Amino acid sequence: MTPEEFRRAGHALVDWIADYRAKVYRGELPVLSVNKPGAVRAALPAAPPGAPEPFDAVMRDLDAVILPGCTNWQSPDFFGYFPSNSALAAVLGDFASTGLAQLGLNWQSSPALTELEEVTTDWLRQMLGLPEAFRGVIQGTASEATLVALICARERATGHAAARGGLQSASKPLVVYVTAHSHSSVDKAALLAGFGREQLRLVATDDAFAMDPDAFAAAVRDDIARGARPCAVVATTGTTGTTAIDPVDAIGRVAAEHGLWLHVDGAMGGAAMILPECRHLWTGIERADSLVVNPHKWLGVSMDCSTYYVRDPQHLVRVMSTNPSYLQTRADGATINYRDWGIPLGRRMRALKLWFLIREQGVAGLQARLRRDLTLARWLAAKVDAAPHWVRLAPVPLQTVCVRHEPPGLSGEALDAHTLDWVGRINASGRAYLTPSQLEGRWMVRVSLGVEQSERQHVEALWRRMREAAEGRSD
Repeated sequence: MTPEEFRRAGHALVDWIADYRAKVYRGELPVLSVNKPGAVRAALPAAPPGAPEPFDAVMRDLDAVILPGCTNWQSPDFFGYFPSNSALAAVLGDFASTGLAQLGLNWQSSPALTELEEVTTDWLRQMLGLPEAFRGVIQGTASEATLVALICARERATGHAAARGGLQSASKPLVVYVTAHSHSSVDKAALLAGFGREQLRLVATDDAFAMDPDAFAAAVRDDIARGARPCAVVATTGTTGTTAIDPVDAIGRVAAEHGLWLHVDGAMGGAAMILPECRHLWTGIERADSLVVNPHKWLGVSMDCSTYYVRDPQHLVRVMSTNPSYLQTRADGATINYRDWGIPLGRRMRALKLWFLIREQGVAGLQARLRRDLTLARWLAAKVDAAPHWVRLAPVPLQTVCVRHEPPGLSGEALDAHTLDWVGRINASGRAYLTPSQLEGRWMVRVSLGVEQSERQHVEALWRRMREAAEGRSD
């Protein structure tokens, strides 16, 4: 493809994306894909084309085959999982990044890539109200960031054992503390970092599903008494299930007393800290050794853009550093080499889409949208609280409302079946999408607000659909 051919195809593709977004925003496409399993695969050739195909043919299949198999996460009627926004300014930033085709192996391989990442992660640090001591890097996902955090915790606890005999040379088993409401990526990270599932300790939670700091302190004392080595604790600011808020300050005090690494998972909920009125939710964040916030969720940056902050970047670099001769340059020591701040050697210019978004919307624009979502969540929670036989199952500190419709006489498995039935009918209709989930062994429904285009009328329409589906009538 020549630059001129690219120009023509690129204009066509941008027009297609703009038309697609307009249809999604107007509700003209089903929120949940109606495809049957295997439909996309069956519609595509089993073997690659032997000869070049015109770009028009690719565009036709994009429309006819790919689009019907897409769940429309940007729909204003999408209330499932968590917001995974992709603001159009960020889309353009991602497009520019791919067009520039930079590869960050070291500073010299792309000075702009490195220095833009320095600037944008510090902009976000300021927006979140984090202390100046924190330094940031963009990882792919929170799962990757949590793995890096636990590897750093492991190395600090063992005096950098990886450079010697690894965990096999550790004199005591290392323990990581989480709750049953921590994200599944924490469990995976602990396994990949070599701790072993037996050394992943579940700490009891309170009535709001947040970590109980007294239970955490007791678990640490018990592990010390049995000859184990408490190593790290992961506190969550906005758990996936209920957006529970672990008490960072109290957990941090226990961690500091016993020398544990404190990692704070703010993958989704951390975005709320761009609002000064929300920062009390992670009081004590200055005690954290590391934390993660995903701008590619609620804030609106296109996937993948996960910002990881550390208080001691030198420890991170010591743990992650690689320095083969072919990567050494005269700039080493005077600049950051982000290959030493995470797992991958190469990195793409992910900071560009974050930069585009912040500049296009400004801090005030981003704050206004998050405040809108918090207001809508409180409105929906109040409606649930006031409606007969509807139960709100958890506090609403952020933008997720956990609900269940409990008709008289229904309980146990019968109530579970009722819950799955009414939410299943809403999802199958294509008019909205919700995520059923289990809480304390029983099914409930999570209403996760935060899609960029969702406004009051969309939440009102959702509440009507919920009542119609669950009880056969609307307000």
